[in-house]
Amino acid sequence: MVDYREIVRDLDMPESLKERLVQSLEKHRPDRKKAEAVIAKVVEIYEDAKYEPCEAIGVIAAQSISEPATQMTMRVYHFVGAAGREVTLGLPRLIEIVDARRTPSTPTMEIYMDEEHNTKEAATDLASRIKESVLHNIAVEDSIDLVNSRLNIKVKAEDLGRLGITGDDLVKSVRKNARDLNVEFDTDTLVFIPKKELSVRDLQKRKVRILNTQISGLKGIGQVVVRKDDKGSWFIFTIGSNLKKILAMPGVDRHRTVCNDIREVEKVLGIEAARNAIIREADKTLSEQGLDVDIRHLLLVADVMCADGSIKPVGRYGVAGEKGSVLARANFETTVTTLMDAAVEGETDELDSIIENVMINQVAPVGTGMCDLVFSKTKTKKGVK
Repeated sequence: MVDYREIVRDLDMPESLKERLVQSLEKHRPDRKKAEAVIAKVVEIYEDAKYEPCEAIGVIAAQSISEPATQMTMRVYHFVGAAGREVTLGLPRLIEIVDARRTPSTPTMEIYMDEEHNTKEAATDLASRIKESVLHNIAVEDSIDLVNSRLNIKVKAEDLGRLGITGDDLVKSVRKNARDLNVEFDTDTLVFIPKKELSVRDLQKRKVRILNTQISGLKGIGQVVVRKDDKGSWFIFTIGSNLKKILAMPGVDRHRTVCNDIREVEKVLGIEAARNAIIREADKTLSEQGLDVDIRHLLLVADVMCADGSIKPVGRYGVAGEKGSVLARANFETTVTTLMDAAVEGETDELDSIIENVMINQVAPVGTGMCDLVFSKTKTKKGVK
């Protein structure tokens, strides 16, 4: 039997790559000669994938992402569920990611069930419990009684049963938006009686606020769709997100559940998880458009965005705007303002990076430009030109 681990032990490669190589060899069980040929090919590919010292990997990463991005469609949406809600894809989604938007245009989650609850029934039950419902979803009629100066809202009794809430629960939920009203529940009607005299206009304002009161589910989860993936795992696709509360619910697989809101991921799980979310979402967005971008370029962008321990956008309010070089900052959008502020504050530019040297027509410190070579003609041997 061939000991594949012995063969790869002394290779100058990361341990993770060695382990994957061994697993692949053990799966197919080639003889020693074939195994050595496979390993030699892997080493060749690995060496070709390395970058040279002083290579401008930032410029290459930027070009490698932005050039394929020009082929992305400007407006691409995917319709989810019977209601036909739109999920942003394509270039608008990629811009959201690199700009580190506070709230994505369509926040979504994929909530996977754990092994014990990996059934359609369990997923459907959880979906019904997490979907946000507001009062106007179950209200069939609302009216203002001008004679008695009160507000009446009639609801569907069967909807209360479906949502698993009682009349007392409903009263308790709506009271937070009706603090200056006494609330009663009579059979299938909520009755709101002002504690002090209110005009019809005031009652109308309170009616709008009360009808938007959340009565069940998790805030932000507007739509749910139960699905099954290719591996037989049941999950819930949601429009809207509430990662912190979802992860605390029983039956949820906390290791596979994902959210596309990188700011929320940072807040709940920390900066490392947010970095992974940036990589995953950017790679997913490009792959959906049929674009093949090396993952290492995305890794570099994510590292730069998260290097300081918090997510920063790539633009002038983040990475580009915080560069140490005055000329590098001036190169991005706000040229006159940046130069004026630098002049007032007496800033100096050491010309250490690529952008500022290109701007003033000097050799950029990249590639062969990183090396200083001095040639002294007087010290050369006689006869050598």
